[in-house]
Amino acid sequence: MSDLQKKWSKARVSTSMRAMAPPPPLPLADFISEEDEDRFGSASVPNTPQDDDSSSASSMSSTGTVIPSPGRALFARPQGFPGRSLDPIPWTTYFERELLLPLPDGSITYHAYLTSPAPSSGPGKPPGPLFVTHHGAGSSGLSFAVLSAEIRKRLPSAGILSLDARGHGQTTTTTTTHHSAMSALEDEEEAAGRGSGKAEDLTLSTLAADLLAVITLTQSAMHWPALPPIILVGHSLGGAVVTELAFSLARQRSSSSSKASSSSSTTTTPPPQTTTGTTTTTATTKMDLLGYAVLDVVEGSALDALQSMHAYLATRPAGFDTLLDAVEWHVRSRTVRNAVSARASVPGLLVHVRQQIQQTQQTQDQRAGVVGAGGGGGRGGRGEGEAVEEEGGGFVAERGLLLNDSGPARKDVSKPWRWRTDLAKTQPFWEGWFGGLSSKFLSGRGGKMLLLAGTDRLDTELTIGQMQGKYALQVFPEAGHFIHEDLPEKTAMALVDFYRRNDRSALVLPPKVSELLAQGKRV
Repeated sequence: MSDLQKKWSKARVSTSMRAMAPPPPLPLADFISEEDEDRFGSASVPNTPQDDDSSSASSMSSTGTVIPSPGRALFARPQGFPGRSLDPIPWTTYFERELLLPLPDGSITYHAYLTSPAPSSGPGKPPGPLFVTHHGAGSSGLSFAVLSAEIRKRLPSAGILSLDARGHGQTTTTTTTHHSAMSALEDEEEAAGRGSGKAEDLTLSTLAADLLAVITLTQSAMHWPALPPIILVGHSLGGAVVTELAFSLARQRSSSSSKASSSSSTTTTPPPQTTTGTTTTTATTKMDLLGYAVLDVVEGSALDALQSMHAYLATRPAGFDTLLDAVEWHVRSRTVRNAVSARASVPGLLVHVRQQIQQTQQTQDQRAGVVGAGGGGGRGGRGEGEAVEEEGGGFVAERGLLLNDSGPARKDVSKPWRWRTDLAKTQPFWEGWFGGLSSKFLSGRGGKMLLLAGTDRLDTELTIGQMQGKYALQVFPEAGHFIHEDLPEKTAMALVDFYRRNDRSALVLPPKVSELLAQGKRV
């Protein structure tokens, strides 16, 4: 065999040996579960959302090919979130203060979170804009926590006012009966016997009146000489509420203009009045409404989705052991795709059983004029209806509303964190929330923007309006229903751009001909 043949044989053998050798070990990152990676993103970018083609809220399906790694349990359910904290984030991380805003008659005390806008930088210059947000059904003002921080990053002069709607969050009423977490633990007879108040009024007109009342009460509480320029932002039900308010303001303005034109004398335009409960709130100052943005709600698709609402509520847990478990469930179930947003917003959705019982008993005692022996404080002066903790870990109320774990008809109290709002009880208002939404949205006062998770949600009226340029439309197909929580950065960019397009103070108008002539200039 010649030397050339020997070299060729050796090269061929070495090539075959390299092909038969095992592949080099993969880096540790390649062994991370792709399911967890798709669901919760990388640890370095906690706000990065993830796609999910199983969600009805998304119109985009995943087209990527998943290649399983060696040693991976393909069908095992992921356990825990190594290297990632799901501890709740306090509201003080995102907001400047919280406000308690009672109406004069005391029928309701609104709870809201506020970061004040920058004051006016000089005479004739308006202060920074105020983004007024309204959450969806079952949520709270903390739903916009992460979004508020993202808005402030891009527009430091902006302020954010995020309220808890009635029946939600920490807003309390004294003339109505709130859903109590302990109602899930009581017998049906006890729950029926305790319902002495009328049902919570969650009609669209009432919620819109509440929103206007919160704005005016905030101005009074903060001693603002005038309201800053306002951008209304509403998600789901909140989108219907802000649309209703903008539509009402446009209707009042048109009626006032027609009355003023028909009158022979010049009169001032009466301020809008809104009735909330038994109290009439008067907006004594002019509202500079620049526009309103509606997040992921369209009349047709919203009404269709209501048919499956009870099925969704049936799959939702009745309670949780801890707040951390609640956050984890929201992230695992893809209800909120951004873990940071879930850590900030989920705590506002739940209340501990003991805390709910104490609040309910205090409200009932106030109505009945019950006063504890020692002013209601401490063990020696505990109020008559206050719940106390027993050694066995159960709770007992003096009036027998909640028995301890060994009592008769005792239901499961192993999951003490319960939903603040019973969405099933809001069913009578569902159709009224979204009926006629499209026409009102197109007829409201100010600029308009619609943010959706898919273009398939547009109905005929909105499609025609969008082609006519009546509103701005942005679609985030990678987001779920909670667009502002899944994609707070993109949503903030869209809202800030929307404000800048509608900011009338930034407009530079040419001088009037009369002013040029008065200055002696030729035209």
